[in-house]
Amino acid sequence: MVQVMRLDDVVSRLSSLDSEATIYASEPWTPKSEAMVAREPDAGGTPSEALRAGLRYFLEISVAQDFVEDWLASLEQKPTPSEVCQRVIDYAINDA
Repeated sequence: MVQVMRLDDVVSRLSSLDSEATIYASEPWTPKSEAMVAREPDAGGTPSEALRAGLRYFLEISVAQDFVEDWLASLEQKPTPSEVCQRVIDYAINDA
């Protein structure tokens, strides 16, 4: 069974998540949005668990991991977990 949690919790755990999975979240995307991590079905589309929870595609874990790693490498000071989550949301909305 896939667990529903908050988007900020998912982002804070990015480094330990399955890079083959995808993040699904409720819109509008905020750090407090409900979210889950699941593998996309072989046939494509949104997993049934995410659909039942009213969640939509957000980002693939591997994309989020790469984005955060690259972003953090460009900074002189480590951001707060809240800042990291907001930057990932901004990336998903504007650049992904």
